[in-house]
Amino acid sequence: MKRMKKILLTTVMLLSLSLFFTFNASAATYTTVSGDSLYKIGQVFNTSTTTLMKDNNLTSTMLKIGQKLYVNCNTYTVEKGDNLYAISRQYGITLSALRRANNIYTDLILIGQVLNIPQATTTAATPVSNTSVYSTSDRNILARLITAEAQGESYEAKVAVGAVVMNRVKSPLWPNTISGVIYQNINGYYQFSPVENGSINNVADADSIKAANVAMSGVDPTNGAMFYYDTSTTNAWILAKPVSISIDNMVFAY
Repeated sequence: MKRMKKILLTTVMLLSLSLFFTFNASAATYTTVSGDSLYKIGQVFNTSTTTLMKDNNLTSTMLKIGQKLYVNCNTYTVEKGDNLYAISRQYGITLSALRRANNIYTDLILIGQVLNIPQATTTAATPVSNTSVYSTSDRNILARLITAEAQGESYEAKVAVGAVVMNRVKSPLWPNTISGVIYQNINGYYQFSPVENGSINNVADADSIKAANVAMSGVDPTNGAMFYYDTSTTNAWILAKPVSISIDNMVFAY
């Protein structure tokens, strides 16, 4: 009888440990922010609205800001010397995907902080066009900004300028529309000098229109950059930001 009890107890303990590790391997926690929906969260973590509802025992698609949801993804615990860009490279994902999965849009991470690691996709370099969600006015405004900011630069640099605007649109730190981002005024200062000097109103060239369409479709040569400047700048604030990539005479930073 004692032997049978020991066998049963061991079996129960092993089963409990198995369930514990299975749960933690697949269930990370995501905290919702303004503008989130189950569909958008599903896009981030490569899952469906139905699965998210089932995993979280939801009876409605309505979400509250700050609501915690279980999502199926790996996690990573920040160690000394880590930075977001290095972690994204380690797991084969874009920096913007890592930021979005954790709603981190600064460069500050803390030792011991647990980060969600969304699944890497093999189609990141060739995103599916999603320009239909934007208006002709959106495209024209973005194309005019690209023309004003990157005239004389390569086509890649023009796409990168557009990508910075789109990265801001996706971030909760900036307005959620293309025009809102481009015309944003903070404490009397416009975010983009072409708006200040009026060159935003100049007609866009053909390459800039094409670059705007490509950026709106999701192509991002900057890997998630939120800022850009040219190599002649002496602004200490912008120069202190971590650099993502330099293209021609333009530098893109986080």
